[in-house]
Amino acid sequence: MGGFSSEYRISINSGNIVYKNLDRSKYNPYRVHILQKEWFVIGENDTPYPINRSNFTVTIDGQLITFDCVFNTIHGTPGENGLLQAYLELLDIPQTSCDFYQSALTFNKRDLISVLKPFGIKTAENYFVDKGDEVDPDEIIAKVGLPCFVKANKAGSSFGITKVKSRDQIIPATKFAFKEDNEIIIESFLDGTEVSVGVITHNDEILALPVTEIVSENEFFDYEAKYLGKSQEITPARISEEQTKKVQEIAKLIYRKLKMKGFSRSEFIFHNNEPHFIEMNTNPGLSEASILPQQAQAAGISLKELFGSAIEAALKA
Repeated sequence: MGGFSSEYRISINSGNIVYKNLDRSKYNPYRVHILQKEWFVIGENDTPYPINRSNFTVTIDGQLITFDCVFNTIHGTPGENGLLQAYLELLDIPQTSCDFYQSALTFNKRDLISVLKPFGIKTAENYFVDKGDEVDPDEIIAKVGLPCFVKANKAGSSFGITKVKSRDQIIPATKFAFKEDNEIIIESFLDGTEVSVGVITHNDEILALPVTEIVSENEFFDYEAKYLGKSQEITPARISEEQTKKVQEIAKLIYRKLKMKGFSRSEFIFHNNEPHFIEMNTNPGLSEASILPQQAQAAGISLKELFGSAIEAALKA
């Protein structure tokens, strides 16, 4: 849990929920904080014990602890962009998230959209800007129209995102996004119902969970809507059975084509009655109030079962 990005506090919350809900008759869990300057295990009385990064071990009270599996709850870098996955693969330590390539790909919104388009996955119109590029508001508006969304390309939890309604807002929005990443994606506004679809590997089967409808009190599903209660998350979504089945099948198709593992949560907007893919999270939030645990509960899967199934799948891989 933890990480190097703006999402580290959210990650620590997710990690603590997993730690609390793991079946102690099967597992002996440790809370490992991966931070920019230090890696450590939180012991009794909140005592930190440093991780040996050369082999991912820790010594507690003179005893060397090695780990059979890592439950990866880091949102953002290094747990959701492939770095931690690659490090653990080199050490031959199983982990619950997808592999390093899939993690890096899905964390890069621009690259992911480019990979999915040949499979017929509908998306918003988009325009890409790199730091140092000249930003031409007129060219952007000609491509994606107004309103539009200006997003940091590699960031989560809606950090670095602005809904732009006028030409003079484009430059400030790009500067805001560049605080989070050196690449930007600008997307056309899609008017319609926003939904989230969790897909997991559960009992050796790829399973699409019940769909959640997202109704934000704000302009869009931003940080406040996600984490400060300014949204309604309705599971199951108030969409037709046909729409539900269609978006679940697309989410499973994406999961299979990308050769995903572990948990994923894909966001879509039903625009003109067609689901348009927005993005995929490969380490979604796991607090009781988070979307994927809500969906699991609606499917009759407890947190203990959900988290245990992820560990068993990682150990079998």
